[in-house]
Amino acid sequence: MTNTILVVDDSQVDQRLIGGLLRVNADHRIAFAENGKDALEKMAMAPPHLVVTDLVMPEMNGLELVREIRNRYPQIPAILMTAYGNEDTAMEAMAAGAVSYVPKAQQAERLLLTADRVIERAHTDRYRRRLGARLNELYCSYSLDNDPGLVAPLVDQIQQTLSSLQVGDPIERIRTCVALEEALLNAIYHGNLEIDEEELTQAHTNFEEERLALLARELAEARVAAESGVPPRIASERQDREVTLDAHISAECTRFVIRDGGRGFDHESKAHRRLSDYFECGESRGLMLMRIMMDEVSFNSVGNEVTLVKVNQ
Repeated sequence: MTNTILVVDDSQVDQRLIGGLLRVNADHRIAFAENGKDALEKMAMAPPHLVVTDLVMPEMNGLELVREIRNRYPQIPAILMTAYGNEDTAMEAMAAGAVSYVPKAQQAERLLLTADRVIERAHTDRYRRRLGARLNELYCSYSLDNDPGLVAPLVDQIQQTLSSLQVGDPIERIRTCVALEEALLNAIYHGNLEIDEEELTQAHTNFEEERLALLARELAEARVAAESGVPPRIASERQDREVTLDAHISAECTRFVIRDGGRGFDHESKAHRRLSDYFECGESRGLMLMRIMMDEVSFNSVGNEVTLVKVNQ
């Protein structure tokens, strides 16, 4: 299936760069607009599947565009491209309804992967809405091994449940599932396998998403081999850890509890940072997305269990 992505940027150089990154997926057809006003005119003629927009543009900037898309096209998701110095505006745009963001410094590593995930979430929601609403409430519990390929199908099931219950509008369902997906992937990569952000960014640069599971295993084993005096069995123990997801979804509230088998992290220090601080270089991007897209985000004392709560409107 061909997906149309509308790239909104006033720089033709950046348009070519972003278009080239997105065209790596042959299923993507790329259209361009120079600013928010131009984008809305083109959307009126041919609505895209996804909008990828810069923030600073003449006539209508990215924040204003996200607001207009949310009002006029509530089924079309938007991704922000953020640059240093625009953190506060990016925060407003995320709060206004953007479903994800990519720091410009990390476009090569993150843009295509982020776009693919968001488009998948949008297709899942449209498909489920055609089936009608039959579910009233759901309690469920899952256990996952350390295969990132299991995350998307699991989140698909959750998104179908949200759609069946008619929880929120399409964009809010996508935002909720983006937060859940980030939490699950963080639990696998950072929690169970103890891969740091720099290693993971390098993995996204050089490997397809489906190969990340193999890379994660190799990184964990390599780290153990380099740790003097640490028994080799630690590597296999990391691989044997599981991620659990407990979910309660009703028309009133969505609650996820994600737990990994790792050692946890110092979430207290990060909890006191401003959300806009995360935009500068993409550090702890998953945590930022969880915090801005869910109404409540809390950790246990160790930091290996996170609870996400969304009060459904």
